[in-house]
Amino acid sequence: MQVQVLANRHEKNKNFYEADKTLQQLLQQKLPSDFYAYANEQLTAFGKLCAGPIDARAKVTDREGEPRLRRYNAYGDEVSEVIVNEGYKQTVAETYATGIVGYVHKNIPELGHKGNYMYSFAQGYLLSQTEPGFYCPVTLTMATAYLFEHYASDELKQKFMPHICATGDAELFEGATFLTERQGGSDVGANVVEARFEQGEWRLYGEKYFASNAGMCGVAMVLARQTTNSKQGSKGLTLFAVPWHDYDGELNNITIRRLKDKLGVKAVPSGEVEFNGAKAYVVGDSSKGIYYMLEALNLSRICNAAASVGIMKRALDEAVHYTNGRTAFGQKIADFPMVQHSLGALHAKWHASLVALFDLVERYDAVVNGGASEEGQQIVRLLIALVKKETAEWAIEFTHEAIELHGGNGYIEDFVLPRLLRDAQVLTVWEGTSNILAHELIRLVQKNAHMALLEELKQTDHPSLQQLASALEQRFKTFAALDPAMQTLEAKPLMQQFARLYEAVIAVQHGKTAGEREQVLAEIYIEEQFDQKVFGEAPLTVKSFSAF
Repeated sequence: MQVQVLANRHEKNKNFYEADKTLQQLLQQKLPSDFYAYANEQLTAFGKLCAGPIDARAKVTDREGEPRLRRYNAYGDEVSEVIVNEGYKQTVAETYATGIVGYVHKNIPELGHKGNYMYSFAQGYLLSQTEPGFYCPVTLTMATAYLFEHYASDELKQKFMPHICATGDAELFEGATFLTERQGGSDVGANVVEARFEQGEWRLYGEKYFASNAGMCGVAMVLARQTTNSKQGSKGLTLFAVPWHDYDGELNNITIRRLKDKLGVKAVPSGEVEFNGAKAYVVGDSSKGIYYMLEALNLSRICNAAASVGIMKRALDEAVHYTNGRTAFGQKIADFPMVQHSLGALHAKWHASLVALFDLVERYDAVVNGGASEEGQQIVRLLIALVKKETAEWAIEFTHEAIELHGGNGYIEDFVLPRLLRDAQVLTVWEGTSNILAHELIRLVQKNAHMALLEELKQTDHPSLQQLASALEQRFKTFAALDPAMQTLEAKPLMQQFARLYEAVIAVQHGKTAGEREQVLAEIYIEEQFDQKVFGEAPLTVKSFSAF
């Protein structure tokens, strides 16, 4: 089967949305018709903005305009002010005005109803193709809005939500979630930041060691330990909303010790933050802070996956453009079978990852809106862990492959790929490393969530995938009987197999309704990811490439 998979390959993408047939298909399938018409128009405009002005500003921020800290004013007073460049400020204003956060929680004026995460993640995916560093503050603001909407009192919602969800109609309060402490890291239960009740209000004392969006956020969501709470570990943590400034615009007894000098994602200021009696507000039940924050973390992990797939797409586009525009040994680089194989395999992997991501987002929307069963909720938790891990690792692989296809130019900062590689690397760390996600798998296997998902995937009518699903089911039975230490050793490779089976099944399903191009991409994915190519025969990537 031969089909055109890549269109306009000789031209650089000037609009990330218009050039993305798969994304357009998914939104048309999954959004109501009136919402799709609106989203299609808005994303066309945003896709052009991302491919043009935002991309140019991102390069400036990365190379010469990263955030800097101004600790003191002329009088020696502590101000802990984070200064960002003017282009970054413009990107902030333009991006939040699209409703990437706000329209999840308030009505879209043109439609008269709320948006959803499907639309928001489409925006985030496009943004991440050009500025994944800035998508971090957006993610933190999304998590902050989620926590307020689901757990805060009406009084707190009225106080903060209009600002967190601002779309140009109010002063914007970006959000932040501060968990990490120096002695704890992923062991949140070891956190020691204190919340003291003083003169009728809560005040926080202590340090958060890796606080992203420090100095730029209007309100931070912080886990702290009440001095009146005797519970130890993570169950003794309460969630607090901490405004960065008080009513008079003065710093809320917060100090930024320093900003981290990071490998990548330069756009987001990550700092070491000290609370020196910062005024704070309890959010929800004071005994459920860790539960609330873990719910927000699940949302952030989907954002992480959207950023990863966005980087995958940009790296692929750059590789396609370069290999079609450069000649070597008398022919275009893209005409060599080895290059065709690489490009075709990357294209199929990106396509399957995007289709799987938006299947997950559709399920997540159902969970948030109360339309999912308990089993459905457990499947979503499992898929979040699988998809986050798989896409983060492949974002690095894509940028690596694209750099190699560029040759020496791929290593030069004039091109976007070095920045993409540096930005991609953090996605395996943010929101939980693969080791942390492996423990999540183990917990969910104990709840039998894996069997519910496997039963669903086994319903595929694709013979190869049926066999793979049955084999994986047997492996999980063995896994469930292992001792805990051995489970930790086997969990990560098992997650990889599970994630790729899920992507394959969803890609095949999508191909049945989307068309011949998508069917070919699904078959290429299966051949490449499950090593089904016959030795000595040309792979599907090369067989189909003449029609790309």
